[in-house]
Amino acid sequence: MSPAANPLDDRAIALAGLVQALRQVRQIAETGQADSAVLQTALDSVFRIDATSPLEIYGNAHAVAPGMQLLFDYFANEGDAKDALLPRLALSVMQLERRFVREGATATKVQEGLLALAPTAERLGSTHPDVLASLGTLYADTVSHLRPRVMVQGNPHYLGQAAIVSEIRAVLLAALRSAVLWRQMGGSLWDFLLRRRALVGAVQSHLRL
Repeated sequence: MSPAANPLDDRAIALAGLVQALRQVRQIAETGQADSAVLQTALDSVFRIDATSPLEIYGNAHAVAPGMQLLFDYFANEGDAKDALLPRLALSVMQLERRFVREGATATKVQEGLLALAPTAERLGSTHPDVLASLGTLYADTVSHLRPRVMVQGNPHYLGQAAIVSEIRAVLLAALRSAVLWRQMGGSLWDFLLRRRALVGAVQSHLRL
């Protein structure tokens, strides 16, 4: 797999990581289940703090293919996506990212928490229930205090289960990590207005890999 060739490709990778993580949030909230491979990609990315490229954060281009397909479907249908709540959730996380970056103390606590948890994640795996619970607690103790809060809708049966809520919070942390990466790569909401065609081209290029 070839590395991203230009900044817009990097933004597309980060955006794919964001939307595929949030698609898992929606799926877990509605069904109590997640795609194991996509879940692992999301949670592994949380611990790759010192990665040198977007693809390294997610593993490889194949790992973000589900997100690329989601982006392509959204753009191809001019926003008429199958899951109308997914774009709204993405916008909420992007707004939260702005506050998170400005709140240096919160960002520091999150990084310290991830560094402390990293050895356990390395030993047990990032999707182990104990790791999910710890990530969920970290999110609840830090990010959940920021405004605007990310509101997740779903089946009350699953949203009432502590393990499911922890898993959702853990994946939201991964989505926030992707949103931060997207901004670091120069991403902004203007991409969807002024660079839409080029962004679609970057997505299509990755789908052909």
